[in-house]
Amino acid sequence: MDLKAIRTIARLELIINIRNRWILVFALVFGALVLAISYFGLATAGAVGFQGFARTSASLMNLVLYVVPLVSLLMGTLSLTSDKSTGEMVFSQPITRTEILLGKIGGLFAAIVVATLLGFGVAGLVIAFKTGTEGALRYPLLVALSLALALVFLCLSAAAAMVCRRKPMAFGLALFVWFFYVLFYDLLVIGGTFLLPERTANIFLFVSLFGNPVGVVRVASLIALNGQEIFGPAGAALIRFLGGSGPSVAFLLGALFLWVLVPLLLARRWLERQDI
Repeated sequence: MDLKAIRTIARLELIINIRNRWILVFALVFGALVLAISYFGLATAGAVGFQGFARTSASLMNLVLYVVPLVSLLMGTLSLTSDKSTGEMVFSQPITRTEILLGKIGGLFAAIVVATLLGFGVAGLVIAFKTGTEGALRYPLLVALSLALALVFLCLSAAAAMVCRRKPMAFGLALFVWFFYVLFYDLLVIGGTFLLPERTANIFLFVSLFGNPVGVVRVASLIALNGQEIFGPAGAALIRFLGGSGPSVAFLLGALFLWVLVPLLLARRWLERQDI
């Protein structure tokens, strides 16, 4: 595998996203969301004003779980289902399809990293200026987990693009993936627990956590934000089983790694089988 070729494709993909201004758009979106949540987070309680990093991070988590997967799926699908002429030109180069796939995902991930760091970074500086740096260590942890989630859904978008090939179908499948994991999966799990005996239902809840990368990041974020008391029986069982917060987070990160690896291998396999 030629790492230089992968870096070249990744750099070109990043440049394309910079020229299309995707990075600026998403950075503005992320920054505006962080500032809005920090400023209006307690509006329902009659208090308006910037909140510190600890409260902002806790309030921001659920919104991140909705926005980051959608952004990653859309960017990945748009890039990996390029026009036929563009695809033929890229695949005619003396590089392997695996290198092209890894380069494109690497460039897309770099674009998301830049957008995320710009948006969250500028907003974080504003919050620090207004409220101080108390609880600031939790904020970068949330950003890091958001980037891990973005990488997972980029790989899922690659698998969707390789299966469908055509842009409309790939976008439809990507939106279904977002709807399933972000909105429908938890409802499906909760419904399943009502059909099982109590002991089996508890095991089912615990195992089901690893079937959803959004749930994995949610539990890891709550552990990192010291919110263990509110994230439910699956997370509590995980901490008891592994003997602490540190091992639990490490185990969850391992699960996220598998969520990156498996879709990437499937995308590679399907790409190799395509007649381009």
